[in-house]
Amino acid sequence: MPNTCFSNETYEYFPHPVFHYKVENYVKHNEDLSNYIYDLQNKDTIGLKKSNINGWHSPDFDLKNKEGIAYKFLITLQPYIIDVFKSYGWVYNPQKVFYSGMWAIINKKGNFNTEHIHPNSNLSAAYYVKAPHNCGEFKVSNPHAISKDKFPERESPTELNRLIAKHKIEEGDLLIFPSYLPHSVLPNESEEDRIVVSFNLWIGR
Repeated sequence: MPNTCFSNETYEYFPHPVFHYKVENYVKHNEDLSNYIYDLQNKDTIGLKKSNINGWHSPDFDLKNKEGIAYKFLITLQPYIIDVFKSYGWVYNPQKVFYSGMWAIINKKGNFNTEHIHPNSNLSAAYYVKAPHNCGEFKVSNPHAISKDKFPERESPTELNRLIAKHKIEEGDLLIFPSYLPHSVLPNESEEDRIVVSFNLWIGR
């Protein structure tokens, strides 16, 4: 009879992390950001059409105005970004970190964001300004091509055969993740707006 007891050691190389932080003093930041974002919406009620389905997507924030809300908030996020660099083992040189856009999305009831990635960036982020109860989860998908349509039938769920992961969002949550990671946001089922601020960064050499 064959021996079915094997000595096994599994190496899980090349993880796809999502870093989660609760931003300090987020209540005050959210008040300022809400006013800034709704003011942008009043000036441009149509907005942009990207991954948002029926939601409002703002134009890029003005990050050149160092006295503006957007720039000041980006400065507030620097310690969290530096922490992600440390986790990756990357050298953080502010002269070589470039932000290729920061914007907001307002999703009313039933609105959502389809799965997408952020090309030409190293890291992307989502910060939740308004996240009422039952406003929809942040979802990431396994980026490996085999997982899309060739994944074998699963006997039981494990980290090795996971296809998706969902994160329940709350106000003040900051999620930072590799830009290649496919992600979406499920429909807002609450009666209130869900507001997220997102940005991309890339690292020069």
